Amino acid sequence: MSAMIPQIGISIAVQNEDTGAFLLVKRGRAPAKGMWAFPGGRLEFGETMIDGVSRELKEETGLEARQIQFFDHVEIIEIEANDDVAAHHFLLCVHKGLGNGQPVAADDAGEARWISLEEMQTLPVTDSTFSFAQRIALSQS
Repeated sequence: MSAMIPQIGISIAVQNEDTGAFLLVKRGRAPAKGMWAFPGGRLEFGETMIDGVSRELKEETGLEARQIQFFDHVEIIEIEANDDVAAHHFLLCVHKGLGNGQPVAADDAGEARWISLEEMQTLPVTDSTFSFAQRIALSQS
């Protein structure tokens, strides 16, 4: 078994203040390449999680969010076909915030746009993204 170290992943579920839609990016790199997900990435050494999600949001969409706060976490472990090496092991810390504006995809994001919960059901969205979006929307009601 390979000695891999779990990574701290960070993401931010930005909800549009006017429409309630969520800002998603289409991932350009693994993990989740080609899937829609919240903007995010790896936490850098010496960076707070709030600073990290703000940086990732700006790098991937050009936008900023307000009222950023930690929401919840999920552990993501993807095992390769031979079952003895973890291809990806992330502790993903999901934050929420409010925002608006026209996103511009950059960095590893192939596309970026506001997507409603209903539209998420028709797109290749990561399981954790859809689950967190539902929970965040319910917490707002």
